[in-house]
Amino acid sequence: MWKNKRAIFPIRIRIYLAILLICAILNWASWVSTAFSDFYTNHIFVLWTNLLGRISGLFPFSLGERMIIAGLLWLAAGLILVLIWIFRAAAARRNGAGHVSFKVPGVWLRITAWLLAVIFLIMTLNCFILYHCTPLEKTLPGYGKEYTLSDLEEFRDMVVTRCNELSGAVPRDENGDVLYEEGIDAMRKEAIESIRSLDYPRLSGYTVTPKALTFSGFISQQHMQGYYFPFSMEANYNDVMKIMHFPSTMCHELSHTHGYIFEDDANFLGFLACISSDDPVFQYSGWLSVLNYVDNDFWYAVDKDTYYSHVKIDSIVRKDNEFLSDEAWKKVEDNAVLDTETVKKAADTFVDTTLKVNGVADGKVSYSHVVALLLSYFDGEWK
Repeated sequence: MWKNKRAIFPIRIRIYLAILLICAILNWASWVSTAFSDFYTNHIFVLWTNLLGRISGLFPFSLGERMIIAGLLWLAAGLILVLIWIFRAAAARRNGAGHVSFKVPGVWLRITAWLLAVIFLIMTLNCFILYHCTPLEKTLPGYGKEYTLSDLEEFRDMVVTRCNELSGAVPRDENGDVLYEEGIDAMRKEAIESIRSLDYPRLSGYTVTPKALTFSGFISQQHMQGYYFPFSMEANYNDVMKIMHFPSTMCHELSHTHGYIFEDDANFLGFLACISSDDPVFQYSGWLSVLNYVDNDFWYAVDKDTYYSHVKIDSIVRKDNEFLSDEAWKKVEDNAVLDTETVKKAADTFVDTTLKVNGVADGKVSYSHVVALLLSYFDGEWK
């Protein structure tokens, strides 16, 4: 009897089923218990940051990007194998040649099944569980308070004023573009130091070094400033966008690698890390990173006359805050394989769906919730 069971469930099948069972249990536990998710993120997640982060850090390029490309090539190879088998099987039937072996496509399918199980496990450990932690907003001074339109008006004017002031404090070249004279390596180090300087326990310990995305042009078509790859534990930034977005994006993505998976939390921590820096470029980047969110909320909350009666955003601030320069956009469009509008819609749908599947009801809109976090954090102290 025991031999029959072993024949039906060989060791590889039992290991495979065990991986799926572990994933199911961990995901179930995270959905039903915030305490479990908090404990895991605070005490266990750090192990994967140390392990995977150090391994991926050995590579000067984005390992996560290469893994995605490898995955797409693997899927394409499998599709070709299956199509070849279908054509050969059809030809064999027509010629009465009998059965065509499915061995090669079968091996591909078995390997793919294992890869998907391992990916599901890594995503569960490095991403899915994190979505069910206690929200960062519950730790802020003003959590639970209601803020008025007057609060939003005053806070918005303060943000605009800080941006206007800092725009004149940063070094610029002969064309008026912002410079970071110390170089990109120094900026990466400053981002690491800034995010680790914040008084949040998860931000201590080993921190990965931010990496530029090789395919930043394609990422620009998605209107994305950076990516956190859970399966390689990397903080990646778009190096085609304007430099003023670099510091806040680096700090944003680094916060993800420390277990702050919610986008509004990462926006908030990226902002705090930048404004806590002594570097004026970082400070300016921090205030710029929340300018659109705060200003848009104010724009939609009041009539036009009221809006235009408040502090105006300087033209140079608007220019610095552009996602890409006209030159960069032209280069992106010239090299684009797919239409930008199509890419952006697909990316928005993917991000929105991913967030909602993981329990973030507002989906992509949750990015803008950083305004509520900021009001709760400052709790009237901007006045």
